[in-house]
Amino acid sequence: MPTHESPVDVLIIGTGVSGLIAARELQSACRSVLLLDKGRGLGGRLASRRMGAATFDHGAQFITSRDVRFEKILNQGAEAGMMTEWCRGFSAEADGHTRWRGQPTMTAVAKYLAQGLEIRMEKQVVALRRAGGRYSVETNTGEFYSAAAVLLTPPVPQSLALLAAGEIELEPAMRTRLEGIQYERCLAVMAVLQGPSLIPPPGGLVPTSGPVSWMADNQLKGISAEPAVTIHANHEFSLAHWDEDRMESGRLLLNAAQPWLGAEVLSYQVHGWRYSKPLQVDAEPCALLQTSPPLVIAGDAFAGPRVEGAALSGMAASEMLLSHLSQS
Repeated sequence: MPTHESPVDVLIIGTGVSGLIAARELQSACRSVLLLDKGRGLGGRLASRRMGAATFDHGAQFITSRDVRFEKILNQGAEAGMMTEWCRGFSAEADGHTRWRGQPTMTAVAKYLAQGLEIRMEKQVVALRRAGGRYSVETNTGEFYSAAAVLLTPPVPQSLALLAAGEIELEPAMRTRLEGIQYERCLAVMAVLQGPSLIPPPGGLVPTSGPVSWMADNQLKGISAEPAVTIHANHEFSLAHWDEDRMESGRLLLNAAQPWLGAEVLSYQVHGWRYSKPLQVDAEPCALLQTSPPLVIAGDAFAGPRVEGAALSGMAASEMLLSHLSQS
């Protein structure tokens, strides 16, 4: 028998930065909120992994902030011991702008933002439907959730698939607008080294040519007990090798990164980010898909590809939802 959970004011799909920030804002406004996520871990691309004594940030590498609201959240996280400054640039021409990292890893940022929120992990939403004046959300485990409003924060193609499964129609202009948003792919290699790498302090490097778009020394960064590097491939390489053997693609990237490795590779793993970064960013910080009941979509494709962009999109989405809920 399907399980019907208690209704809430707002159901948020996804526990990336956009969803977590929006949930905090909505809950502060005394709205009941529930977040669902298909994964086992919070944070989306705020991701880390362990390989023995080596630790890697293999998704988002750091956080910057130019908005005072987001800066306040980061400072509060630092006071709580969940974030710390990594550096203020990666070269002699460093801009002096703070690069924050999670403490001990980037997943700590998501855990900090999630404090006090009601979250259900490993709940993959398979359809979103209108049910009278509310929304009904169905998961792959046969559960149903009812909400007065819904916020979609997965990558746009995944959100469109949920709407199609629930036969929720969009205005043609909106559908065209959303279908135009495409994403970069990124193959990420996590390699344990026998000794220190040749990446200079503070541990981040952007090669000027070749398939590698970013390298990080996780030991220099301060998160790994053993020498460990993260290598991100550029979109062109990742797309060309996406369907090939991951370990072979990783070997090619390790060969390209050889000038900066400086030590033998003891072991490595490869992770694929299908929706690494939006190739196009929408002009608005979020989008209202339905008015009554309210249905909003947000994420880094709306306010900017950085972590801060996702956060600002979540803030804008919470304001939009509160405005429309107060009118209903």
